[in-house]
Amino acid sequence: RTCSYCHKRNPQFTGMKTNEWLAVRDWICPFCKHEHDRDINAAVNILNRGLEQLKNSKLEIAKAKA
Repeated sequence: RTCSYCHKRNPQFTGMKTNEWLAVRDWICPFCKHEHDRDINAAVNILNRGLEQLKNSKLEIAKAKA
């Protein structure tokens, strides 16, 4: 429900029940107009969060060694 391109939450999904937004397979971001497949968009968001956490943990390790 968050655009993996511009990182904004899609307000179209606000108030939807889980089964309702899970039924939406493809959507277009109302902010940047990027077209998304629900599963691919979710995978990209998960990957980006993991990479960000990894980067932050490496920074913490580097600070601790300094």
